[in-house]
Amino acid sequence: MTVDINDKAPDFTAPRDGGGSISTDELKGTPFVLYFYPKDSTPGCTTEGIDFRDNYEEFKKLGIEIFGVSKDSVKRHDNFKAKYEFPFTLISDEDGSICEKYGVWVLKKNYGREYMGIERSTFLIDANGKIRHIWRKVKVKGHVSDVLEKAKSLALTQAA
Repeated sequence: MTVDINDKAPDFTAPRDGGGSISTDELKGTPFVLYFYPKDSTPGCTTEGIDFRDNYEEFKKLGIEIFGVSKDSVKRHDNFKAKYEFPFTLISDEDGSICEKYGVWVLKKNYGREYMGIERSTFLIDANGKIRHIWRKVKVKGHVSDVLEKAKSLALTQAA
């Protein structure tokens, strides 16, 4: 499955860091960033998380929440979040259902080896639950700045 800009963001309910769960129903009326990353505590994923952390207040000023998603367990998320002091929620998608719905569980190639994995991707979703921007095959450097610029545009259009 794949999603496109202006599609309704796929619904989900999933475990989150710190226990409990989070669902798209709870997010109605709130614009948010949903970023998918391959694995906690790996170099690229750590850098991306730190970039979102360091820009978190800017997103909050715009009224936009941030959620990171990987197939790591809640326990791994708790450790990752504590170590790097992430102020945003990490969602555990151990069964891969959210990754499937957003089309980020893909065949990857690395050093001649093929395997299934999460394609680093980010989705900007408006307060009405519509996907407003998609980044696929994300390169970490400069990515969060780009997301923040699109978030500022979204905030302006939502305010109008």
